Amino acid sequence: MATMLLLLLPPSPPRALSPRCSLQPRARHHLLDGKAGPRHGATAAGANAAAYAREIGACVRARRWGAACEAFAAMRAAGAAPDRFLLPQVLRACAGAREGRLAAAAHALAAKGGPAFAGDAVVGNALVAMYAALGDVAAARAAFACLPERDVVAWTALVGAYADAGELGEAFELFETMQESGVRPDVISWNTLVSGFARNGDLRAALHLFDEMRLRGVKPGVNSWNCIISGCVQNARYDEALSIFCEMCESESPDAVTVASILPACTGLMALGIGKQLHSYVIRCGIKLNVYIGSSLIGMYSECGEFGYARSVFAAIEEKNATVWNELIRSYINEERMNEAWEAFSLMKENGLQPDTITYNSFIAAYARAGQKEQAYTLLSNMVEIGLKPNVVSMNALISGLHHHGHHADALEAFRYMQVSSGGEAKGWALPGNSIQPNGTTITSVLSLLTDLRLDRLGKEVHCYALRSGLISNIFVSSKLVDLYGKTGDVDTADKVFRGISNKNIVTWNSILASYRLNRKPEIALKLFHEMIKSDLLPNLVTLQIALLSSGMTMALQHGRELHGYIRKNWPDGYPTALASALIDMYGKCGKIEDARLVFECTDEKDIATWNAIMSAYLLHRIPGEVKKLFKYIEQSGIQPDPVTFIILLSACKQEGSMEEACRYFYSMEDVYGIQPTLKHYTCMVDIMGTAGLLEESLELIQKMQLEPDGCLWSILLKACKLHSNLEIGEKAAKALFELEPNNTSNYMSLSNIYADSGLWESTEALRAAMTEQGLNVERQFSRLYLGTDVHTFEAGDSSHPAFEKILSTWNDLSDRMEQSGYPPQDIEPYSNAEADPLSCQHTERIALCYGLISVRVHDPIRISKNFRMCMECHSSIKFISRDMNREIFVSDGCTYHHFQNGACSCGDMW
Repeated sequence: MATMLLLLLPPSPPRALSPRCSLQPRARHHLLDGKAGPRHGATAAGANAAAYAREIGACVRARRWGAACEAFAAMRAAGAAPDRFLLPQVLRACAGAREGRLAAAAHALAAKGGPAFAGDAVVGNALVAMYAALGDVAAARAAFACLPERDVVAWTALVGAYADAGELGEAFELFETMQESGVRPDVISWNTLVSGFARNGDLRAALHLFDEMRLRGVKPGVNSWNCIISGCVQNARYDEALSIFCEMCESESPDAVTVASILPACTGLMALGIGKQLHSYVIRCGIKLNVYIGSSLIGMYSECGEFGYARSVFAAIEEKNATVWNELIRSYINEERMNEAWEAFSLMKENGLQPDTITYNSFIAAYARAGQKEQAYTLLSNMVEIGLKPNVVSMNALISGLHHHGHHADALEAFRYMQVSSGGEAKGWALPGNSIQPNGTTITSVLSLLTDLRLDRLGKEVHCYALRSGLISNIFVSSKLVDLYGKTGDVDTADKVFRGISNKNIVTWNSILASYRLNRKPEIALKLFHEMIKSDLLPNLVTLQIALLSSGMTMALQHGRELHGYIRKNWPDGYPTALASALIDMYGKCGKIEDARLVFECTDEKDIATWNAIMSAYLLHRIPGEVKKLFKYIEQSGIQPDPVTFIILLSACKQEGSMEEACRYFYSMEDVYGIQPTLKHYTCMVDIMGTAGLLEESLELIQKMQLEPDGCLWSILLKACKLHSNLEIGEKAAKALFELEPNNTSNYMSLSNIYADSGLWESTEALRAAMTEQGLNVERQFSRLYLGTDVHTFEAGDSSHPAFEKILSTWNDLSDRMEQSGYPPQDIEPYSNAEADPLSCQHTERIALCYGLISVRVHDPIRISKNFRMCMECHSSIKFISRDMNREIFVSDGCTYHHFQNGACSCGDMW
C-alpha cells in the first residue's frame, strides 16, 4: 500500500515542518435570541433591510451561522423582512446553527409571502434542505410535497434527509422515484445517496452505488470519492478506505478534505509511513495546513508515538481553533505527560480560546483509565461550574475508564446517574439538571461490564432499555448482547438476538460462535461457521481460533484439517502463535498428538501460550513425563512461565501421583517465579491431596488459604469425598456448594452418590426429593459421534435415530461376544426408557459406538464425546470392543480423554 501511494502521489521532495506558531484568538458569536444588539450597528427601528441583507450574506459566505441568525433576529426586531433572494440564505443559516425556532419563524415568513414566495423554486428547495439538515424528515417531506415543480435540488435534499435519518430503504426508493419522474440525478445526488449508505455502515451497498454511478455515465468528482472514503473511515474500515484512496489517486488529485478524511485511517492502522507521505503531499502541493488537516495529522502522529512531529504540526498551523488545541492536549495525555497537558490547557485559555467539553473529556478519560476517579469526578463538577454541560461522551469516557480499572460499582453508578432526570450527585460530583441520554457506545460499555461480572439480570434490563431507545439496531450493542447472553449461559436468547440482527459483521458472528462453544455446543458453532462462510464473510483470526477449538471439542478432525489448510494458504510464511496454539489444541483433542507436536515444532516464534498448548496436549494423552520435559525446556529457553503453566504441571503430578513434586512446583511459583497462586492452583493441590485420601489435610489447606474458595474448589473436594466415601467432609463441602451454586445439579448428584455408597438410602431419596421441590432438573445425557464434518447426537431416552434398530442389533451381537468371552455386559435398554434414573449412567456412548462400528471405515478411528463422566461399565465394555473388533476408539467424557486400543485405555483406568 505504501509503495502504491508513492507512485500515485505527485513526486516532490518534502520540506521541513515550519516552527511558526500563531496564537490568535478566535471570535465567539452568541445568538441574541431574536433581539437586536449593538454589534450589528443598527437601531431597533428604521433598520435598512439592504444593510441586514449584506451582513447576513457575508456571514453565510463565511459559514458564521450563529452571527447570521443574530442578524436575522435583529432584522425582524427592527421590522424588516427578507425578500425571496435573502430568505434562502437565512434558511441555510438556521440549518447551520441548528436553530429550530428561528427556522420555524423563517418558514412562517415564506408562507406569508404569497405567490411570490410560493412559486419560487429556490425558496422551496431551501426549505426542504433546511428541514433535512435539521433532521426533521416529516417537515422536509411536507415542504417537498408543497413544491409546484420538483427539480434535482429538491429531490436530492429529501433523499439526504432520509439517508441522514438512517432510513436507507426510503432514501433509495426516493432516488429511484426521482428518475422515474424524469429527473436525472446529478453527481451531487449520487454523492448524497452513496454518502448516506457509507455513513450508516452499509459499505457494500455504498460501493455498489458508486460503481453504478460510473456505469450510468456520471463521473465521480473529488467530493464523490471523499464521501466513500469518509464512510469507510467512520465505520473503521480502514483497509478499504486506503484501497479506495489509491484508486482515486489514479484519476483525481486529493484535496484538503480527502487528506483530512484518510489520515484517520492511517491512525487506525498505525500506518505511520503512509501518514508521513500524505503530510509530505500536503506540503509540496501547497495545500493549506488548516485546522482539519492539522488536527488529523496531530492525532495520527500522537497515536503512532511520534509526539515530536505532532508538536511540530501544531506549531505550523497559523489559525488554531479549539480542535487543534484539543489534539495537542490529547497528544500529551497519550504520552502520559499530564503536567504538559495542563500547561497546554492554561496556554489555550491565555490565547483567547476557552476549553470546551472535548477538552475536559480527554482529561476525564485519562484519569478514569488510570483509576484516579476522584480527579475525574472533580473535572465533571468543574465543567458544570463554568457552564459546560457534561455530555454522553463525558459519561462514556468515565464509565469505560472506571470499568477498565476495575471500579465496577462506580461505573454502574455513573450509568444510573446519567438517566436521573432531575440531576443528582454521586461520589462528590454533580450532573446537570437534565439527564444525559445514553447512546450506543454507553450501552456497549455497560454491557461489556455486566458481561465481565456475569450480571445477566441487569443485562436484561439494559437490553430492554436498548429496545425502548431504538439502540438495538446498533451493531455493537447487539453484538455485545449476544456476548452477554452467551457468557451467562443463556445461549437460546443469544441466538435469538443474533438472528434478529440484519447487518451482521464478523464481530457478531464471532460472538455467537463463542457462545455456543462456551456452552458446550461446539457442533452448532461449526454449523454456524459454515453458514457464515456462505454469507461471503471472511473469517478473521478470532473466528479461526473459535472454529479450531470447537473442532477439538467435537473431535471433528476432518474439519480441523480443512481449517489448517486455510490457515496455511493465508499465512504461508508462518501463522500467528494464537492460531498455532489453537491448532495444537485441536490435534491433541482429536488424538493426533504427533500432528500437534509437528505444529509446535514448525512454529518459529513460540510464546508461553504455545508451550502451554503442547503441554496440555501431552497431559490430555496422559503422558505426564513429557509435560515435565517440556517445562525444563521452558526454563532453559528463558521464557517466563505463567499461571497456566503451573496448572498443567500440577495436573501432570496428579496423573503420576507425585505429591512431593506437586508441592515443590506449587511453592516454587511464588518463591522462584513471583507468581501468586490462584484458586485454580489451590484446586489442583486439593485434587492431588484428595485423590490420595488426605481429605482432612485438603480441608485444612482450604481454610488456611487467603483466597475465598469458589464452587470449583469445593466440588473437587466433594468428588474426593465420594471417591473415599467420606460422608462427614463431603457434607461440609456440599453445604458450601449449595450456598454458592444452589442450582447446580451435579453437586446434589455427588452428595446423593456418597449417601448411596454409605447405604443411607433415606438421605438419598430426601436429597432427590429436595431437587424436585426446587425444580432442579438433571441435564439430559447425550453422546456425539463424528463422521467427517457431520455430527450424530444420541440423547438419553431418544430412539428417533433412523439407524436405531441396527444399533441395537449391533449391541446384541457385541453382548453375545462379551458373554462368550466371560464378560457379562449390562444391557442398554434403559437408554430408550425416558423414565430411567437421570442420576445413573444411561450408556449413550455405547450407542454412539455401535453406530460408529456401522458407519466408520474399518481402519479409521471412532471419535465420541459425552457430556457426563463415563461409568465403569461403559469403560470396561469399550476396552473389550477395542480389542475384539480391532478398533481405535477415542472418547472425551468432559472429565478425561480416553484413547482405547488393544483392550487398554490411555487413562490407565483412573478418571
